[in-house]
Amino acid sequence: MTAGPRVLRRRLLLVLFFLSVLGVFLAPLPVATAAEADDTATAMRLADLLRSARTVVSRNQDLINDPAVGDKGLSGEKVLEDALALHQERTGEDPRDSDPQSREGRLLRAQMQSIVEVMSEHQATINAKDVGFKGFIPAVFARLVNERFADKVGEEARVKVTAPERLVRNRKARPDQWEISVIEDEFAQADWPKGEPFSEVTEENGNEAFRILVPEYYTASCLSCHGEPAGEVDITGYPKEGGQEGDLGAAISITLFK
Repeated sequence: MTAGPRVLRRRLLLVLFFLSVLGVFLAPLPVATAAEADDTATAMRLADLLRSARTVVSRNQDLINDPAVGDKGLSGEKVLEDALALHQERTGEDPRDSDPQSREGRLLRAQMQSIVEVMSEHQATINAKDVGFKGFIPAVFARLVNERFADKVGEEARVKVTAPERLVRNRKARPDQWEISVIEDEFAQADWPKGEPFSEVTEENGNEAFRILVPEYYTASCLSCHGEPAGEVDITGYPKEGGQEGDLGAAISITLFK
């Protein structure tokens, strides 16, 4: 199947982003293309940092839900420190190195502050003794971080974790029409490169905006809640979806307003 113009444009932007990460500089680009490449870089860094922090919470689920342990040692500062270390391991970058006066630097710092604040505000729940399942799961953590991030940055940017409509458990995570079209028309296609995001400049609430959707796939750790048998109630009280490892399970949606 021949790739369409917007798919080819998206792939060009991703190539430009990865070249910039590697320190490869090209001849001056058209203004629109250069701006979109910068937007792609910023959005992917926000997505990667959120993923890293969520992974830290995921890896500590047994500890969080241990009724015999009080203080879990998972302060906001500790979780951010572990998330930054994981992010640096995965990408080779440290978000703290970004220029604090730049838009990217401001957004990354707002996200880091949001991670610390959400963890700090839920210490009583996390550290409760004689209580097993706390309900402080990675999906809840990510939603709370994204909501706090929105409070901090206002109309400058938005980060959201969504999913194919049939998999959405929380109404706040429902995909909008743009997200639905990307999930169904791009990610659901057999020839879509696994893990590759989709981005384009579009209109959002009457304003021009850069939007990117990053697909996420079920890993083995996801299947305790989202795997088989379909319909069985999981620890959170929801029926399992019957998913398989590698299935499309979610997507990180990022909007950068112009």
